[in-house]
Amino acid sequence: MLRIAKLPIAVFTVLIIIFPWVAREISAISHYTDIMVFAGIYCLITIGLSLLMGYAGQISIGHAAFFGIGAYVSAILTVRYGLNPWPCMLIGMIVTAVVAILVGTPSLKLKGHYLAMATLAFGVIIYIIFNEEVEWTGGPDGMPGIPGLSLFGFEFDSVVRYFYLVWGFVFAAFIFTINVIQSGTGRALRAIHASEPAASAMGVDISRFKIMVFVYSAILASLAGSLYAHYLNFINPSTFDLFFSIKLLIMIALGGMHNIWGAIIGAGLITFLSYEWLYYFEELEVVVYGAILLIVTIFLPHGLVGVPGIIRSWFRS
Repeated sequence: MLRIAKLPIAVFTVLIIIFPWVAREISAISHYTDIMVFAGIYCLITIGLSLLMGYAGQISIGHAAFFGIGAYVSAILTVRYGLNPWPCMLIGMIVTAVVAILVGTPSLKLKGHYLAMATLAFGVIIYIIFNEEVEWTGGPDGMPGIPGLSLFGFEFDSVVRYFYLVWGFVFAAFIFTINVIQSGTGRALRAIHASEPAASAMGVDISRFKIMVFVYSAILASLAGSLYAHYLNFINPSTFDLFFSIKLLIMIALGGMHNIWGAIIGAGLITFLSYEWLYYFEELEVVVYGAILLIVTIFLPHGLVGVPGIIRSWFRS
């Protein structure tokens, strides 16, 4: 029987459900519901990245590419061929999974900064393809006219409706990932993170588990990309550049990559920093992100989720 702390999940669920209604009543934060839509989209990516990096110990600086593949597959199939968005999102996840297998099979044999450089190179290549394939992607000008989502005649045509759709996917991914962590697969991933030779000696198929978690994180990023495209009804390559991959790493580092709750906290905070609180910094935004990463690395190695433990240790001492 898997043990899941139900109280924090229940409290968080209630907060998410009432958030749009509370925000609507307070004019100063009425636009926060829109920002929370983007926060939910990014949470899907960081949940997968937390499992990949925090639990399996594998580095990826190329997840913006998987985010972009999901977005562009959905966009191209719906805009160019007029297909229904839901099958297009599924096709996007399948295409992303295939690409992840092709990229991950040789790349995950590498370790440390070699693996980081391999995933970085993959992200750069995909970004160049998005820019250069003008006939398919629209090039630097982007691709407009992406249709919104509807289900059995119910249109997700408002911010509040899309908010609940996105966070429904987030909760589904969250619960599924927690179950993975607490299963035999999760124990195998933690064993690989701790010591690959020891895990191999215990009979863990290291290559299979590495590919499995890499593909799963890529699929979540693809789903997030599709939701992003159908929400904005427009995409361009600048969204999926190297800086966005780095921003994803800052999200999980800030929240705490060894905890799924950290993935959600980090994604939420960095999203609000990007869309709201760093608006006046303009080009100095990159400096702020660098400072955040430096401070967290030095003083909060376990991220914000580790703060309660630090406080408890202070009181005990």
